[in-house]
Amino acid sequence: MAEAPIEWSQEAVARCVADVVSSRRAVRAFKPEPLRREDVEDILQAAATAPSGANIQPWRVYVVSGAFKNDLANALVAAFRAGTAPVPAHFPEPLPDVFRARLTDFGARYYASLGIDRNDYRARARQTEQNFSFFGAPVGLIISIDRRLKPHSWIDIGLFAQNLMIAAKARGIDTCPQVSFAPFHDLLAAHLHMPPEEVTAFGMAMGYGDPEARVNQTRMPRERVQDFARLFGFPA
Repeated sequence: MAEAPIEWSQEAVARCVADVVSSRRAVRAFKPEPLRREDVEDILQAAATAPSGANIQPWRVYVVSGAFKNDLANALVAAFRAGTAPVPAHFPEPLPDVFRARLTDFGARYYASLGIDRNDYRARARQTEQNFSFFGAPVGLIISIDRRLKPHSWIDIGLFAQNLMIAAKARGIDTCPQVSFAPFHDLLAAHLHMPPEEVTAFGMAMGYGDPEARVNQTRMPRERVQDFARLFGFPA
């Protein structure tokens, strides 16, 4: 006789969702344990429920693993060392002070967790290289978008990415979104046979994080609601 499904209260559901969302971290050290293709496909299917303007669903995803991922990683590292990709400009210059302070704080925490002096540029370059092997994760994803679309469609792929990371975390699988792939679009397009209208937006590592790695134990602070939100019309 089949067991009756467990009925969750609304409060329990809300608490579960909040726990999954708040436990997601950008993981930068992974165990070698592989992921099943079925699990990756289930995560992507859940992510595809993300909203998009007029339901155009602008995201395109290239998933790599095994020898294919390793070959791609080797090509990316070689290109990075050769300096053949343009230097990425992820943020404007000058960066407003409030954002500059957060960026500096992130760098201090990140490199300290790795035992790297921020002035040790060779060590920092070696660590940057780890991006291109997806930090040792068994699965890598490259997310692209049609370059003809307007900025609001880029918001849509951000919503998709968040769905993807939360769907993975709900299954005990960790991720790390990585903008570092964007400057290497030409190389990625050639390896992944992207059509000419697509452009690389970002990549993502996916796998089981190593909880013993210090870099995965570092917590990045978040602003309080009172600091970033203004609420109007509510009773005092």
